[in-house]
Amino acid sequence: MEIKSFKDPIPQVTYLVKKKLWAQVLVGLFFGLIFGLILGPETGIVEKKISEIITTWLSIPAHLFLKIIQMIIVPLIFASIIRGLLSAGSVEQLRTMGIFVAIYFVVTTAIALGIGVFVATTIMPGSFIDSSKMLESLEIDETSQLVENVEFNFLDIPEQIIGLIPSNPLTSFMSGEMLSIIIFALFVAVAMISLPKKKSEPIMELLESVQGITMKVVSWAMRLAPFAAFGLMADIVSKVGMDALVGLGTYMVTVVLGLFIMMLVYIIIIKVFAHRPILSTLKMMKDPLLLAFSTSSSAAVMPVSLKTAEDKMKVKPTVSEFVIPLGATINMNGTALYQIVAVFFLAQLFNIELGATTILLIAVTALMASIGAPSAPGAGIVILSSILLTAGVPVIGIVLLLGVDRILDMTRTMINVGGDLTACLFFDRQIKGQDLSEG
Repeated sequence: MEIKSFKDPIPQVTYLVKKKLWAQVLVGLFFGLIFGLILGPETGIVEKKISEIITTWLSIPAHLFLKIIQMIIVPLIFASIIRGLLSAGSVEQLRTMGIFVAIYFVVTTAIALGIGVFVATTIMPGSFIDSSKMLESLEIDETSQLVENVEFNFLDIPEQIIGLIPSNPLTSFMSGEMLSIIIFALFVAVAMISLPKKKSEPIMELLESVQGITMKVVSWAMRLAPFAAFGLMADIVSKVGMDALVGLGTYMVTVVLGLFIMMLVYIIIIKVFAHRPILSTLKMMKDPLLLAFSTSSSAAVMPVSLKTAEDKMKVKPTVSEFVIPLGATINMNGTALYQIVAVFFLAQLFNIELGATTILLIAVTALMASIGAPSAPGAGIVILSSILLTAGVPVIGIVLLLGVDRILDMTRTMINVGGDLTACLFFDRQIKGQDLSEG
């Protein structure tokens, strides 16, 4: 079955790369910071009610951007995963490649979690902030927000595993349950490979059209990114204040340091296992990484990643079109690392001791949460709540992270996308020229 490359229908996305969308987003963040300070309580230039009205209007592009990405992400990921899996060519090749890719993703995510635990326990970012002052600035009652540790019941595991199989795929599509959607896509892909070409070809053409349509919509959404960054930053700074953002600086440094270490892990994989030159390879990754920084969405960057892998890195399409669509959904190393640091930060902020068993439980939960997490802007902050509940950390603490999450979302998405490209190089080397579509 011939699969047309998904890197072809993306002129709108490559246009945004040439226009340096990432630089426009940085400018938007900077002016949003300045405007937020003017509207904030520190200056007293604008009354609080008027400030709230202004920032509500300014944040419209941010909400539109997020809604459009959320609207389009399910059909985009569903179509991309099926086409990626079909690139294996046969059920046997799909099973072989799928197992190795899954193991690789789990191992690299576990490494990311380990790095997160290391930097969070070494730097202790939560100890640098006066929690009472922070909560007071947000008008939060500290004592009323504390929750008890949630007991983990291993008897629930079988039920959770069974629950991954969607009894009603439409319900999973409507609720955005990405892990269930991935499993459904896997069943569909295996069934399509097993069918004669004539019967499955119309569905393949439909999926190709779905990808083209969804990426067109994504390109529209990405044009809003600079305005979204401006409005969101102005809204957050005007409400939280500059002091709070400065206080969160240590937390940001901790996350970025962890992400930097994870990037060093990728460099080791590129050099030692993929046998590629480091500097030239990183230069090839520049466009998708900068676009990831600009959009905070692995799904939006997917076609650029495919184009980079196939055209610049010379990765076989059978590898890239299998690894990247799957990786954009389940290979979230940056997100997993961020989540583990965020949990430790809030636990330290609220003076909550995390024992070895709890840390292990948090790591497992973060691993599972990062697999199938929506590859849309702000997804990490949403799924963080389930991990906080597992750790017994007040979920309200997420409010403290919102002021800096946009910047961290941009940086961790770069690592997510970098991880997918690194995986492509790794598997392209491992199969040693074997065409997965044969057989």
